[in-house]
Amino acid sequence: MAKVLVVADIKNGSLGSSTTELLSKAKAIGAEAAVVAIGSGIESLTANLAGAGSATQYIADDPSLAMFSAGPYAACVVDAANQFGADMIWFGFSESGKASAPRVAAQLDVACATDITDVILNGDQIEIVRPAIANKVKQRVKVNTPKLVAVVRAGAFEAEEGISGSENVVKLAAPAADLKAVIKEIVSDASGDIDLADADIVVSVGRGAKNQEGVDLVKALADELKAGFGSSRAMVDAGLMPHNKQVGQTGKIVAPTLYMAFGISGAIQHIAGMSGAKVILAVNKDPEAPIFNLADYGIVGDLFEVVPVLREEIKKVRG
Repeated sequence: MAKVLVVADIKNGSLGSSTTELLSKAKAIGAEAAVVAIGSGIESLTANLAGAGSATQYIADDPSLAMFSAGPYAACVVDAANQFGADMIWFGFSESGKASAPRVAAQLDVACATDITDVILNGDQIEIVRPAIANKVKQRVKVNTPKLVAVVRAGAFEAEEGISGSENVVKLAAPAADLKAVIKEIVSDASGDIDLADADIVVSVGRGAKNQEGVDLVKALADELKAGFGSSRAMVDAGLMPHNKQVGQTGKIVAPTLYMAFGISGAIQHIAGMSGAKVILAVNKDPEAPIFNLADYGIVGDLFEVVPVLREEIKKVRG
């Protein structure tokens, strides 16, 4: 039986949804699943980690791990992988995962694959699926090392209900400090907006918003829906939206339950960042806009006219 070690996604003391999704996928392919959790003051998450489907919980809980640093975090993952005898180590699609995965692969001398959307086991042979050429094709890749380190694309795996595990805690020793790089401070987004990667609904604004007035109009809808607020690259280049709000190939990849695109034409680079959404609503003046080829629901119209109507209808429904 293959063994999969999932690296828990922990933010502000809470367990991210990707952890459950990855553990569910491990169970779905018939693998034995364990999880490694790294941070400070996180032992209270043990029951949640077991409930998400892990049979063993490797816990690295130490004040020195309160702030993410790729070196020490990778050392903890390697320690857990060696103790567990993991065939695969899976990271969720996060900045910490993307920073740590190559280090873990290098230390274990195994293959590293990023942005994967599926894993197939053919006996002892591991194969992965990943998008390429801005999502135009899918590659099926054979892994030529006995083990694999992978970063899984956001929303690629579904969290299954009824999955459960058992508590079996293994405490990991705190790793040595990284003398080559010391984290002095972490500066977070001070806007208080919902993180795009965690949002169940994402509302994004594009060139059709024209100016700050248009951005504010769509932002008001996002706030009312308690949604993440994103944008196309055009709005970032115009200085109307910060880069950390950009959705697309060179921005963030999101996979919410509902994605609402206002004034976004649907260039392939943007599509690459949101095509994993379960339901897509697009609003654009141009009936030939490429976004409509992907959208489940489309409204041909000026967002300055459509958004106020949507806000009123949503208020009526919420009654």
